[in-house]
Amino acid sequence: MARMFGTDGVRGVAGTELTIDLAMKLGQAGAYVLTKEKAHQPTILVGCDTRISGGMLANALIAGICSVGANAVYMGVVPTPAIAYLTQKHKADAGVVISASHNPMEFNGIKFFNGDGYKLSDQLEDEIEALIRDGFGEVQMPVGAEIGKVSYEMTDARREYVAFMKETVPVDLHGLRIVIDCAEGASYFTAVETLKELGADLIAIHVSPDGTNINAGCGSTHMEELQKRVIAEGADVGLAFDGDADRMLAVDELGNIVDGDQIMAIIGNYMKEKGTLKQNTIVATVMSNLGFTLMGEKCGIQIERTSVGDRYVLEHMLAHGYNIGGEQSGHIIFLDENTTGDGLLSGLHLLEVLVASRKKLSQLTGIMEVLPQALVNAKVANDKKEKYLEYPQVAQAIEALEKKFAGEGRVLIRPSGTEPLVRVMIEGKNQEEIEGEAKALAEIIVKNML
Repeated sequence: MARMFGTDGVRGVAGTELTIDLAMKLGQAGAYVLTKEKAHQPTILVGCDTRISGGMLANALIAGICSVGANAVYMGVVPTPAIAYLTQKHKADAGVVISASHNPMEFNGIKFFNGDGYKLSDQLEDEIEALIRDGFGEVQMPVGAEIGKVSYEMTDARREYVAFMKETVPVDLHGLRIVIDCAEGASYFTAVETLKELGADLIAIHVSPDGTNINAGCGSTHMEELQKRVIAEGADVGLAFDGDADRMLAVDELGNIVDGDQIMAIIGNYMKEKGTLKQNTIVATVMSNLGFTLMGEKCGIQIERTSVGDRYVLEHMLAHGYNIGGEQSGHIIFLDENTTGDGLLSGLHLLEVLVASRKKLSQLTGIMEVLPQALVNAKVANDKKEKYLEYPQVAQAIEALEKKFAGEGRVLIRPSGTEPLVRVMIEGKNQEEIEGEAKALAEIIVKNML
């Protein structure tokens, strides 16, 4: 039986895979597991992104939370990192975000934070899942006055988060022309207000969410419009967020995309110069470009790699005392300031370097050479994606590619933790060649795993 939790919570198509029944059970099991040791009646914060299914799933989740005796506070539409921050600030016992991040509108997801604002360990997720599969075993459901209460927006969550951002990185943005793409998602208010209040000359696009347009041809997964708009507006920089605003990618003044590796290289080196880069180390994943490692060698920064998924980056940072880490996709964690990836925080730190250095973003990206890399997705059944090596022709094709690129590149194949995909990534010297090989391998995977 496939594991319920992926690399970032429980995800699926809302209404068929992620049903209201499952959302209620996740609310019950999550609240029970995360609060069973509490001597007081616990409180759990709940937020969501702009998807039309968010309200439906939030109500089911909240019903589950209250049914096991915990109180639920619905914070409305807020970025994922805002829930992580507010859970700590208000000393709540846990936080939950209903979001499928960068995925299309029809998907949704549920991810938990503990009382310290951190995503859950695999062990805690397994405990929640086991409780659901066991039909809640011996759990006694409260009745009468012991049932939890629901409250709505006990605070203006968005304004609190904006204030936190401005206080954390109080950079003066006067004179800087910035275009932001909010992906019709959760950053449509918080990113706009923060950057305006810091003085930016701001052009904001995709800030009219209607529940169905989140990530639709916009945001950090669709950068083309932002690239064109930065050039058309004569802007200094463009910032693109995903649907729940926990990741950010940038565009330089020439219209070139600046990915998460480059952003970490720029900010990490700035932190090193200031003496704030702990142990002179940045944590990345196996998907990070080889050029990122070479940058580290050149600049005296140690690059440590983990499995793909911000949770694994975070676990490594916590275990070794590092304070910056993230993914090529733009999910970057600044552990001195927040407990999870934060797109707006990443954007502010990048703008801080721009202001302090008085350089163009295209100049700053020169610190790292991005080596040719091709990434192709093979769409397969969700319950088969972990078993790709069990198919002989697929295994043979992968082995042949690994031999071909040995010594002058690398081949990385991995199932997506959040989507029904097997991702094929190849690095090498020739862009055209690696793209052709990646597409060919993806076709073999699809054909053999039908």
